Amino acid sequence: MPEGDDRPIRVAHRFRLDGKRVLVTGAGKGLGAACAEAIAEAGAHVVLLSRSADPLEHVKAKIEAAGGTAETVVQDVTDIAGTQATIERIGPVDGLVNNAGSNQPQPFTDVSMETYDRLFGVNVRACFFVAQAVVKGMIAAGIRGTIVNMSSQMGHVGAPNRTVYCAGKHAVEGLTKAMAWDLGSDGIRVNTVCPTFVETPLTRPFFEDEGFRTDTLSRIALGELGQLEDVAAATLYLISPASGSVTGSAVMVDGGWTAR
Repeated sequence: MPEGDDRPIRVAHRFRLDGKRVLVTGAGKGLGAACAEAIAEAGAHVVLLSRSADPLEHVKAKIEAAGGTAETVVQDVTDIAGTQATIERIGPVDGLVNNAGSNQPQPFTDVSMETYDRLFGVNVRACFFVAQAVVKGMIAAGIRGTIVNMSSQMGHVGAPNRTVYCAGKHAVEGLTKAMAWDLGSDGIRVNTVCPTFVETPLTRPFFEDEGFRTDTLSRIALGELGQLEDVAAATLYLISPASGSVTGSAVMVDGGWTAR
């Protein structure tokens, strides 16, 4: 601020998304559902997309009960042609939370081509082409939009039994940086959120192993698992105008895991 400029700084309103439409993939449970609820709370109309109808309807009901608005779309993002057609039918959106993903921990020597193809199919290939379809709609409509690719702390480090997952999330980090440069001239911002372990339906079975739980907590500086709200809040920040000069960046929500 120039010297002598006495303008008050007001930023709380920049977290609002009133009048915006945001597409969230993998929105039926876990991180996707939490992000969708937070974005709806900030005033956006949320398009909930997943491959199963019932979980989506549950999330939609929660959003509406809290005073928000949402619609549901059943689509498997690994069906690229079908997803492209669905996104075109949905119409242009102001934001995308590219959240759909999966994991199957295995020792490197046990990973089959089927497992590799399945995980890269959803974590990388679908992520790429969902974003591409959404961006085409943004550009055609003249929307200066925002995209959050859901990554992981494992997109910045390595870990045993997670070669395919780490490789995929490292790819998402590289994709995000390149997208930021490709799309900057269109006013479209692209970033990642990188959570540590958060107890969700996807990760819950891992923590039934007490040894795994103890080892995991020892690697987190804060000594506790992440919460859904932590990831949702970081995603809201990146989707909203509050992060207006942020693009090509990774927001670490990892309790300090990657700081060591």
